[in-house]
Amino acid sequence: MKLRNTGTATKAYYCVDLMGECGGRGVEYNGLGDDDERSRNKHNNFQKVSVVPLVFLIFYEVSGGPFGIEDSVQAAGPLLAILGFVVFPFVWSIPEALITAEMGTMFPENGGYVVWVASALGPFWGFQQGWMKWLSGVIDNALYPVLFLDYLKSGIPALGGGPPRTLAVLILTVALTYMNYRGLTIVGWVAVFLGVFSILPFIFMGLVAIPRIDPSRWFACDLRNVNWNLYLNTLFWNLNYWDSISTLAGEVDNPKRTLPRALFYALLLVVFGYLYPLLTGTGAIPLDRELWTDGYFSDIAKILGGVFLRWWVQGASALSNMGMFVAEMSSDSYQLLGMAERGMLPEFFSKRSRYGTPLVGILFSASGVLLLSWMSFQEIVAAENFLYCFGMILEFIAFIRLRIKYPTASRPYRVPVGTIGAVLMVIPPTVLICVVLALASFKVMIVSIAAMLFGFILQPCLKLLEKKRWLRFSVSSDLPDFRPSENENAAETLVE
Repeated sequence: MKLRNTGTATKAYYCVDLMGECGGRGVEYNGLGDDDERSRNKHNNFQKVSVVPLVFLIFYEVSGGPFGIEDSVQAAGPLLAILGFVVFPFVWSIPEALITAEMGTMFPENGGYVVWVASALGPFWGFQQGWMKWLSGVIDNALYPVLFLDYLKSGIPALGGGPPRTLAVLILTVALTYMNYRGLTIVGWVAVFLGVFSILPFIFMGLVAIPRIDPSRWFACDLRNVNWNLYLNTLFWNLNYWDSISTLAGEVDNPKRTLPRALFYALLLVVFGYLYPLLTGTGAIPLDRELWTDGYFSDIAKILGGVFLRWWVQGASALSNMGMFVAEMSSDSYQLLGMAERGMLPEFFSKRSRYGTPLVGILFSASGVLLLSWMSFQEIVAAENFLYCFGMILEFIAFIRLRIKYPTASRPYRVPVGTIGAVLMVIPPTVLICVVLALASFKVMIVSIAAMLFGFILQPCLKLLEKKRWLRFSVSSDLPDFRPSENENAAETLVE
């Protein structure tokens, strides 16, 4: 039993202890009374993120625009590429977004999916979820400064390699890291500006392409010449990471209402942002699959709208990488803060700057980006997909287990299916995960599994440091806890 003063009376209750074993059945995720609610939100003097910036933060966590989808046409042709971006959201994006909406409103705090898994499967697996997701996020973020410079090197050849490129990566990473340090609200509105700027050239390109559109080109398909590994990895990389926004739930204004709405609007924006340029490019230009590589949309822009439109698309591409960098770093750094607040990481990770941002988490994430920036684009995508897949399996298990274990827990947004429906909903994305893992190269498998095993060693080592009192760990008293529900029906623990 654990005692806490709720502001009116001292109450005893069972809790789900994320760093140990305690708990019961039929619980509700409640606040702590008026006094403790004010304490829990003691950093609320910093402006919270509203729905519009949150939509574009999700947009950049997941997409950032159509830059990078060109490989889907090269791998499988126009028809399968278009079908992929129509069907894949139903198989993967919508289930992941629905789970994020339910779990994110059930646990409206920083840490997101780490807290979900720890509550369902215990502290060890919660830590492994945090390690794999943080590492995949940092690997992903190492890509964006490199891609930004790739778009600039045609105009500035010196950025193609050597010390100038290394220095440019360092300067860009430091500048974007400082933006994260200054506050999540700034990052959110910067994402809005960058998002609008990145989408506009493709809307214009679609309009000028109308006289050239030949719908028959959309149906070109050769099933004997499909690179399934490249095709699936391209779809997966461009349509995942919906759950990343959950690690910022504690910084969102009224997350129980704002988060589901933002996820819905962002889903529409992402799918439109892929299909519209894809239909434009494949319908207006005669097909040459070998030309469909990263950056080909800028060539299409030049054909359709001249040099000005090409420069606009290239500028949007470069700035989109900046948007994805700051959004991903925000998610990664607040995840570390949330883990520290739950006692999974040393207490110094929970320290905030004077702007309310997780200073240590930002520095660790930026360091990881710099250390991994030497990897190639293909290696980055494959490695992050592999680690991300294992993390998603843990999320699916946690989603089902919490539905069974705590059926009466408060869920401001609830996926409108019962437990059996929830199981059926996660089967297609789980099958997809197995396919992506099976298609991974041997090198990627070895490196990714080694990284996972390192997490298995790291968590017991941190517990030893805590036991020896060489590092200070603490669970924030400002966070809500699970409390017993008075109207628990035992039968509901099995079937809803």
